[in-house]
Amino acid sequence: MARYGVRFENDPSLTPLDLQELGVLAEELGYETVWAPEGGGRDSLTALAAIALRTERVRLGTGILPIYARTATNTAMGAAGMAAVSGGRFILGLGVGHRPTVEGRDGVPFRQPIARLMETISIVRGLLSGETVSAEGRHFNIASASLGGAAPKERVPIYIAALGPQMLELAGEMADGVLMNWTAESFIREAVEHVKHGAEKAGRDPSEIDIAGYVRVAAGGDEDAVRESLRGQVARYASNTFYRNFFVETGFCEEMVEAANALAAGDLARASEAITQEMQDQLAVVGTPEECRAALERRRAAGLQLPVVAPFAIGDNKESHRQTITAMAPGG
Repeated sequence: MARYGVRFENDPSLTPLDLQELGVLAEELGYETVWAPEGGGRDSLTALAAIALRTERVRLGTGILPIYARTATNTAMGAAGMAAVSGGRFILGLGVGHRPTVEGRDGVPFRQPIARLMETISIVRGLLSGETVSAEGRHFNIASASLGGAAPKERVPIYIAALGPQMLELAGEMADGVLMNWTAESFIREAVEHVKHGAEKAGRDPSEIDIAGYVRVAAGGDEDAVRESLRGQVARYASNTFYRNFFVETGFCEEMVEAANALAAGDLARASEAITQEMQDQLAVVGTPEECRAALERRRAAGLQLPVVAPFAIGDNKESHRQTITAMAPGG
């Protein structure tokens, strides 16, 4: 059976009971992993813990846990707790987040993100492995930290959220996998090469690093409404400098110039209109279930080992998730 994951939206309209029901459905249909993002609202660990209590086999990953919002030791504690609750099915996805969110919402200086991520991974991996960790770095000075008997018996895989070359290479150097976002079909082969280069620099086997990525999917339904929603999502992401630069790097400079000008004028509707159908079809998958599955398989052929289906809502959020999860079932 082909490997597929699914991402559940971090939306308060999805109750913990809804997440449990969707998690059970994903497990029954053969999805390998369920991922929960964390960008605001509720935290991802709580969502995954709720799902863990109603499932037995599906793996559960944070997609992603922002590193500036927690210390490295606190991150390891959360991972140890999730490993226990899930019976060893937890995947720790980590990312640096974005300066406006880190400094504006969390009130933490966004300094040396790659160095902070490297230190976080080193400390967390040591603690989760049962080690007593002492570290003197740019971001953390830790003396004799330990999880004691709470250290998981099973190894907790660590994935890194990555957009650009530096983070992709770091995933190859240090992580068990990479989790991409807005996984453009045209960019996958280049992304894989960056991961491979990072692995080779560190003397690692590139085949040991899992290549995963979120792919927005809307299978069936009113295509005009779907594309309107999709254009709005891309336009909102384009207001973030990291994502706007990423979209430019993946070949959509003209769209981003138009969108940026519109956003600067406070015109989200005009920014949405700048998102061409070609850009939509690179960044997301829209169509019949058969068309969507074929599009995901093209991404797999390009090197995306674990396509993570990210349903986006048209109307009722829970029902949109249910329909897309069912339509894109791995065994379908």
